[in-house]
Amino acid sequence: MALSMRNQIEGKVASVVPGEVMAVVTVRLDGGGPDFTAAVTAEAVRELGIIPGGGVTVLIKATEVALATAPVQGISIRNRIPGTVTAVTRGEAMATVRIAFGGSRELTAVITREAFDELGVAEGDQVVALVKATDVSLAT
Repeated sequence: MALSMRNQIEGKVASVVPGEVMAVVTVRLDGGGPDFTAAVTAEAVRELGIIPGGGVTVLIKATEVALATAPVQGISIRNRIPGTVTAVTRGEAMATVRIAFGGSRELTAVITREAFDELGVAEGDQVVALVKATDVSLAT
């Protein structure tokens, strides 16, 4: 299946914490790197057969990725991915920032041009990508 989501990252399910309506799934990336946390419906866990050890693809819309120029403390966002800016495309309204992390992986963030200008990031800079667990989808 072809998807418009720029961020598609392969991994294995490390754990599933079930709830009545939602489940929290931790995904460990193949070859190392930061774990991803996804909050998905319990129904999706059952329908997709998400179980510890099973393979999944982490899916994140580029517009759901926020950026920080330093590690962030005192925040509820579970996914904090440190990386290096590898490419920047500045448009009139929005900017695309590509971040290398965990070896040869890449994450794309699309942020407003105003936010990009305030951050002042450029290729080679260290950043932290932030993604809420509820903004992470999973595919099997």
